[in-house]
Amino acid sequence: MTDPSGFAPTEYQARCDAAQQMMDAAGLDALLLTTEADLRYFSGFLTRFWESPTRPWFLILPAQGKPVAVIPEIGAHLMGRTWIDDIRTWRAPDYSDDGVSLLAGTLHELAGPRGRIGLPSGMESHLGMPLADFRRLERELPDASLTDDAGILRALRLIKSPAEMARIEEACAIGDRAFSRVPEIAGRGVPLSKIFRDFQRLCLEEGADFVPYLAGGAGQTGYGDVISPATDLPLEHGDMLMLDTGLIRAGYFCDFNRNFCVGPCPAPLQSAHDRLIDAVTAGAEAARPGALASDIFAAMDAVLTGGSGDPGAGRYGHGLGMQLTEWPSILPADRTGLRPGMVLTLEPSIATGPGTLLVHEEVIAVTDGAARFLTARMEGPVPALP
Repeated sequence: MTDPSGFAPTEYQARCDAAQQMMDAAGLDALLLTTEADLRYFSGFLTRFWESPTRPWFLILPAQGKPVAVIPEIGAHLMGRTWIDDIRTWRAPDYSDDGVSLLAGTLHELAGPRGRIGLPSGMESHLGMPLADFRRLERELPDASLTDDAGILRALRLIKSPAEMARIEEACAIGDRAFSRVPEIAGRGVPLSKIFRDFQRLCLEEGADFVPYLAGGAGQTGYGDVISPATDLPLEHGDMLMLDTGLIRAGYFCDFNRNFCVGPCPAPLQSAHDRLIDAVTAGAEAARPGALASDIFAAMDAVLTGGSGDPGAGRYGHGLGMQLTEWPSILPADRTGLRPGMVLTLEPSIATGPGTLLVHEEVIAVTDGAARFLTARMEGPVPALP
């Protein structure tokens, strides 16, 4: 077996064991998983074929034993390279029965006719099959209960194993190296669209598998948002350039940004940037076991606004791992308790003019003591571009 994700079977066995203990406590007979990250979490099935929305994919974790894959035939060979050995397939797409009867029969077998089958259904989850097929599945399992997963997937994926932590740290190191090379590709007169293309090239050269997320902006007093694609406008002297990347290495993301200034950074922008750095420092100091996600927000907000409690863009960071954004959200309403093994981004923002802002983002790991930066922590003046 050559596992496409590169983890040992013991990594997945530990995840399944933990899930099955929680399933027993919640009275669940099986978990039904339909999304890329949840399915990969228990199987190691790593592919970019998820970009195609045509075919549904299913993984069932029974109360005991290994997961069972119910997948389109096209994925059988790759799934066979994982630790999964019970792989049931159909020829997809099938307009009359796209795997529903096969899935129903497997669930009936593994969970029992009156089984309680959990599906992730809270915020940040979605159902990876057509609603009509889900309704058909309910009809084919009339005595079973398709219910919430009791938060099991969220609880498990919040805490990263040492192997997962190493993957995220590697992705962050690749991003750090790419950001250090931005002066090679950016400067006065260079269109933002070209910088975006070249930065993705730098990420690939430094070891990224691919770069599914890149956003940014540029302007004299900052930028209007942190989610825009590039325009063809060239950089001008005095522009503040921001690049925010979520590159992937071996199935795990980094997510952080860096700011640059074309020429010397104007004093007001440098001052705003310094406050963002101070806010990140305060957030990292607050990120200790026993604290809450809302405590991290409060620590950063005290630096930025004096404690107004207004998150502006909605939050000051989030979890990170197999997905670009995961639980929790760093905002006043999130009472998630911090535990060692959590990976978080700290992403405070500050207004710099009418309709413009600056954002700074780092990645940290929660430990038994002080938080550990997984990114090469930004300090000092904003880097200058020619």
